[in-house]
Amino acid sequence: MTATAPAPSTARALATAFLPRLALVLAALLATLFTAASPATAHAALTASDPTDGAVVAMAPAQVSLSFSEQVAMGDDSIRVLDPQGRRVDTGELRDMCSGNTVRYGTALHSGLPNGTYTVAWQAVSADSHPISGAFTFSIGAPSATEVSLPTTRAGGGPVGIAYGIARYAAYAGFTVLVGGAAFVLLCWRRGAAERPLQKLVVRAWVTLTAATLAMLVLRAPYTGSGRFADAFDLDGLRAVLETRTGASLVSRLLLLGAAALFVAVLFGVYARRLQDTGTEEDRAKDTDDLTFGLAIGGAVVSGGIAATWALSEHASTGIQPGLAMPADILHMLAVATWLGGICALLVALHKVPGIERSAVRRFSRVAFVSVVVLAVTGVYQAWRQTGSWSALTGTEYGRLLLLKVALVAVLLGVAYMSRKWTARLAEAPAAAEEPGAKVGAQVLAGDDVSRETRPDASGPSGASDAEGADASDVSRETEPAGVPADPERAAQLARQRAALENAREKRVRDADPDRAGLRRSVLVEAAIAVVLLVVTTVLTSTEPGRTVEQEAARGSTATAVPDRAVKITLPFDTGGQNGKGSVRLELDPGRVGANTLHLWAGSGDGQPFDLPEIKVSFTLPAKDIGPLPVVPDQASPGHWTASGVQLPLAGEWRIDVTVRTSDIDQTTVQKTVKIG
Repeated sequence: MTATAPAPSTARALATAFLPRLALVLAALLATLFTAASPATAHAALTASDPTDGAVVAMAPAQVSLSFSEQVAMGDDSIRVLDPQGRRVDTGELRDMCSGNTVRYGTALHSGLPNGTYTVAWQAVSADSHPISGAFTFSIGAPSATEVSLPTTRAGGGPVGIAYGIARYAAYAGFTVLVGGAAFVLLCWRRGAAERPLQKLVVRAWVTLTAATLAMLVLRAPYTGSGRFADAFDLDGLRAVLETRTGASLVSRLLLLGAAALFVAVLFGVYARRLQDTGTEEDRAKDTDDLTFGLAIGGAVVSGGIAATWALSEHASTGIQPGLAMPADILHMLAVATWLGGICALLVALHKVPGIERSAVRRFSRVAFVSVVVLAVTGVYQAWRQTGSWSALTGTEYGRLLLLKVALVAVLLGVAYMSRKWTARLAEAPAAAEEPGAKVGAQVLAGDDVSRETRPDASGPSGASDAEGADASDVSRETEPAGVPADPERAAQLARQRAALENAREKRVRDADPDRAGLRRSVLVEAAIAVVLLVVTTVLTSTEPGRTVEQEAARGSTATAVPDRAVKITLPFDTGGQNGKGSVRLELDPGRVGANTLHLWAGSGDGQPFDLPEIKVSFTLPAKDIGPLPVVPDQASPGHWTASGVQLPLAGEWRIDVTVRTSDIDQTTVQKTVKIG
C-alpha cells in the first residue's frame, strides 16, 4: 500500500519539532507509571478460607471469607455461596477485610441456614492481569448430598479464553514485526523504505497489533468474568475494565499505536520519497540525516512505550524487584523484536526485492548480535526472578517452558551462525559487488530482454524457456494503435503477462547468486524457529512463575495468620471407633507472639456438640527446635474447652497438634501448621 504523508517541508518540520516533544512526553508518562507500580506476587493464590475446605461446623457461620497471597480485583458477584439445592444463600455484597499485607475478602450469609453441604465458588483477577477461580465445600451440622457440581473449567477458559489467547499471540507477533521491520529499515537498509514488500510487512504488522489490542479490550470483561461472548457488548463491563490496570494499559497501547501510525506514514511517505530524489548518494544521505535521526528517536520511544504496556500489566509488574524488572522487560521485548522482526524483514527483502545491498545484510548481522547480547542479559535476570531455584527451573511448568525457550534460542543462534557465514561469503564477492550501490544478485539487464542475459541455457530457473521470455518481452512492448480505444480484456491480459514477466525476472535475479540463495534459505529457517519461539514466549506470559508455584507448594496446609485477628482452623478427626468421627474447631486469640487465649469446640458427625472424654493440644516450632509445648485446656461447657495464657515465644510456622479421645481405647492426633507473628 502507498502511505499518505504531508509535504516534504511540513514533514521535516514535524520530525524536528514534534518527535522530540513526543519523546519527552512519553518518557515522562513511563516514569510516572513505573513509580506508581506496586510490588506483588505473580498469579494470586487462595491461601486460606473460613470455613475451610471440607470443614464441618456446628453452627451456621455469619459470613464466608477468603484470603489471598496478593492483591486481587473482585466484584460483588465474585464470591457465591450455594445451598445443597443450588440456591444462593449469600447477600451478594463483597466485604473488603484487607489489613496491612493481608488480603482478605468475604460475603455475608443469610441467617437461619439449615444443616447440609454448601458450595463456595469464587473468581478474581490477580495483579498480573490473569483471572483465577476456584470452589470448595463446607458443611453445617453434617455433610449431605448436594445438587451443585464444582466447576471443571478454570477462569479465562472456554471459547472466549481461546479467542483472547489468539489475540494475545497476534499482538506479540504484530509488535515484533512492526518494531523489527522499522528498525531494519532505519538501521540496516534505508532504501528499503521505498520498497513495497517491506511497506506491506510493517503496515500489516501495525494493523494486526491494533486489531488484536482492540479485540483484547472488548473481550476482557467476558474473559475475566462470565465467559460469554455476548458480554463483550456490555458497556458496564467495558467501563469496569477501563478502571483496571490492564484496561488502562490496552487503552495506552491504542494511543501509542496512533503515534506509530504517524511514524509509519512519515517513514514510507516523505522519507521514502527523499531517498528516491535525484542527485548523488551523498546528497540524499545529507538530505535525510535529520529526518533519520528524528524517526529513530521517535520510533524508539514509541516502541518502548508499547512494550511498557505489557511490562506494566503482566509478570514484570509483580513479584520481587518490579522497579528493575519492568525496564528489563521492556529492553527484553525490544531486543526480541529487533532481532526476530528484523529476520522477517530480511527474509521478505531477500525473497521479494532483487536489489538488497550486501552492506545491508552485514549491518543487520551486527544489529542482531547486539540484540542477542541484550536479550541474553535481560533473559538471565528474568529467569532468576521468576524461578529463583534449580528445582523451580526443572520441576514447574514455567521452568520447563523456560528451558524450551532457551533451547530454541540456542538452535536459532546456531542457524544465525550459518547465516553469518553466508553473509561473509557475500562480502567476499567479486570487486564489482563492492562498488557503491552494488546489489545482491543484481545483473546488468538490458530493457525487458532478460532471458538471455541471465541464463546461457535454454531455460531459466523459473522453468520458462528463452523463447517464452522473449515472447513475454515482446508482448510487454505491445501498444494499442493510436486513436483506437483500448480493449479492457486485452489490457488485462497484457497486465497479467507483464506481472508474470516481472515475477520471472525477479526469480532469475534472485537465483542467479548462489550466496544470496543460501542466505535466503538460512534466514527462512531462522524465521520458522522464531515463530515457534514467539509462541512459547506468549505461553510463558500466561503461566504461573516457578517461584510462586514453589512458594505455594511450600505453604502447603499452612494457615495464614491475620494481624489483630484470631487464628481459626477446623480439624476433622476419626478415631476409628464407634461414633469416632467429628471435628475440632480451634481459635487462638490474638494469634501472635506472647500470651494467647485458646478455645476448642468439638462437634460430632451429626453437628451436635461432642463431649469428648479427653482433648490435649501441643505447639511445636520445628525451625527452632522448640516444643512440643503441651496445653491441657479446661472444659467450659459440653463440647467447649478453653485455656488462657498460652505462650508462643517466637514468630514462625507453628505446628498445632490436637489429640482427641472418644473412648477408653479410641484416640487420634490431627495437626495443622499456622504462621504466627
